[in-house]
Amino acid sequence: MRLIPFSISFIFLLFGCASHPTINPHLPEAGKSKKGYALSIENVAPVMWYRIGISDKSEFGLRIGLPIYGTGLDYSRVVYNRDNKWDMINLAWSLNPNSNFDFTYYKFRTKKSQSGFLKSRWVGLRSMIIPNGITGGASNRFGFLMGFKRNPKWGIEIGYFHDPTTIPFSQILSTNWDNNDPNINERYRQKPTKDEMTGFPSEFSRLTGLSFSIFFDLDVKKEKK
Repeated sequence: MRLIPFSISFIFLLFGCASHPTINPHLPEAGKSKKGYALSIENVAPVMWYRIGISDKSEFGLRIGLPIYGTGLDYSRVVYNRDNKWDMINLAWSLNPNSNFDFTYYKFRTKKSQSGFLKSRWVGLRSMIIPNGITGGASNRFGFLMGFKRNPKWGIEIGYFHDPTTIPFSQILSTNWDNNDPNINERYRQKPTKDEMTGFPSEFSRLTGLSFSIFFDLDVKKEKK
């Protein structure tokens, strides 16, 4: 019986970090909308997303989480487009225990499959700002992401965004790192990695910089048999 509460506590410890937009892996189209949902390690529950093209170069996105996990707004703008490649900037705001602002520069590439679907893959550089985290501190992060959509119904994106003031980059995989260790550099100390009241990762936690999302498109038409 003890396993159930432990499992629930572990799930909530892992979640509740920061969150990020679900982007459109294809070029915007004026007036065209898309909707779906996303499952990610950043959010307690699935997040519904909706995107609509403002023009052939810009797009607006809305996300709704439960109750505040992953809810947010974002705006995308294509800054370069040639053949099957394009670059895009995305500005985003997300509401969660560690509410954050994102600025991301994406590079996309597509390739048409035998069925006619445009498979897409992308990489991105992201600057992430948490002005007032769950423990009252601020965190500025920078990192790399990558994703792909090889199926009309779903896609994947994964990334990590590092705050160099909380832990050296060389130690991000270390299981022995302790921010309260008196032997480490003072710049890293006194930055709690979790909120004592809820147990959620704080704005200084490595988990807050980790992003992994699987998103699903609900507008995909079922193929006729």
